Amino acid sequence: MRALKRYDRRGFTLVELMIVVAIIGVLAALAIFGVRRYLASAKTSEAKNSVGAITRGAAAAFERETAASEILGAGNNSGIASHSLCDSAPPVPGGGPPLGVKYQPNTAEGSDFEQGTSTASWKCLRFSMTQPIYYQYHYLHNARVVPTGPAVTEAEFFEAAAVGNLDADAVTSSFSRAGQVVAATGQLALATQIHIENEYE
Repeated sequence: MRALKRYDRRGFTLVELMIVVAIIGVLAALAIFGVRRYLASAKTSEAKNSVGAITRGAAAAFERETAASEILGAGNNSGIASHSLCDSAPPVPGGGPPLGVKYQPNTAEGSDFEQGTSTASWKCLRFSMTQPIYYQYHYLHNARVVPTGPAVTEAEFFEAAAVGNLDADAVTSSFSRAGQVVAATGQLALATQIHIENEYE
């Protein structure tokens, strides 16, 4: 009877405690990794959404018909309306991607995303950002920021891109999507998805 009572009062052994501590340590490490990955995904979604919006803006600008303003005499025809891509826009921010910090775009006329005309730059794309951003954004007509992005086979094309450096090291991440005007049909063809390099760099 005494042996049974002594057994009932027995506590955890050192091995059992060590196993519990090890399990808690593994779960904590997995939780920290998951939270970091979640935060990085939240930051990269800014770049993906913005590159998609720039691409949509470029496609919408191409679909708009541009024609010269004319006064027509009786029995005359107007000039042919044309479709064209917006001319290149300067990168925002201008000095390179923010290094592990956010950049607040300047909303004054002629600054950052408020530059351009109806045929060039950010105003042609009708794209603007007013909230702080982690990435540097590019729109280039007939030029590339990310040369390893989607292959371009036509003479006239554009590339929308975001370049970032979330942890301020020597490695940058890039997100790009290209589009090209197919010479045979005159239609704009877009890359099927965003090309990503070093997503979480």
